[in-house]
Amino acid sequence: MEIREANETELQLLRMQQQVKDIAREKHKEVIGIEQTAGEEWVIVSKKEEGSTLQFMINDCTSPYRGSWDFALQVEYKDSHHLFIGDIKGEPCRGFGSICMEYLKETAWSNNCKITGDLAKRDWGHLDRLTHFYKKHSFSVFVDETEKAGQVYWTGM
Repeated sequence: MEIREANETELQLLRMQQQVKDIAREKHKEVIGIEQTAGEEWVIVSKKEEGSTLQFMINDCTSPYRGSWDFALQVEYKDSHHLFIGDIKGEPCRGFGSICMEYLKETAWSNNCKITGDLAKRDWGHLDRLTHFYKKHSFSVFVDETEKAGQVYWTGM
């Protein structure tokens, strides 16, 4: 069993090395970190900034890089001190959202920004999970059950 785990880890590290090179070559992308999830999965964190749009992306190292991300957190600068979460895309419950959220909060903190976002009707099928996620990351969450809408807010405090 230990040999198999060592081989899997070695394979992930080799993929990671190649993926870092591949991602770094892409226009507007910057590799900003290498993290390990709670499930001990190695991932590469990259950032893409274009105009007022900022995207934090995760690529896992369990499979070869094919030019697209495995998870993304998309935000927009509303002004120089306000980041708005536009979308969270990817498979839930793998720890990727938490990793991206920490990088987003670090960016907001260093740029003296607040972070806000909306909860929309499309979120209602997973509202409990989404609410838990935001609260876990120190966001205030306001939900209007009647309108099936809501807001999230982080000030960095």
